[in-house]
Amino acid sequence: MSETSDIPVDSTTPAQRLKVVVAEDEALIRMDLAEMLGEAGYDVVAAVGDGEQAVAQAKELRPDLVVMDVKMPVLDGISAAAQIGEDGIAPIVMLTAFSDKDLVERASDAGVMAYVLKPFTIDDLRPAISVATSRWAERQALRQEVTDLGERLETRKRLDRAKGILMKRLDVDEAEAFRWIQKTAMDRRLGMREVADAVIDGMSDSGA
Repeated sequence: MSETSDIPVDSTTPAQRLKVVVAEDEALIRMDLAEMLGEAGYDVVAAVGDGEQAVAQAKELRPDLVVMDVKMPVLDGISAAAQIGEDGIAPIVMLTAFSDKDLVERASDAGVMAYVLKPFTIDDLRPAISVATSRWAERQALRQEVTDLGERLETRKRLDRAKGILMKRLDVDEAEAFRWIQKTAMDRRLGMREVADAVIDGMSDSGA
């Protein structure tokens, strides 16, 4: 299986066969979602109906991705996401019928990497999966480089700012901007924070 940290899934790479756990309490939606992902080239290894089962299956199967509804019985999606994220198992794409800013913020704090509004199609899911796997790879790389939590959060802020600069300057997406920072850090034997700071300082020096 290909490494998700190298190439995030999108519509051009369905053959990567990322292992996915689906969690949705409505049986028909759960079946449709599993079928939709399977036809798109993903490997659905489990499809469950509540948050507690989602956590259990994620811990047992160690999938590459969890696609989960926000409102579920036994354990809601955000609480389940927090447990999965805390254990560092997999990125999470959250499904919701509500475009609620507070909900999105809570989901983000719980470790959700992307979210999709219902009703959705595979064309809605693909970019969300791409974003989720890219952001997850970034956090894993950052975790390996920076052990102190406070410093990691500050480094993430600097990386986000540097990525924004690179996205405009190089006309690339978020994942490509992060790979540029990561590769430059490796090539020059620097930390990603140092590269991010150089990008930000360079923009400041240019007067932009």
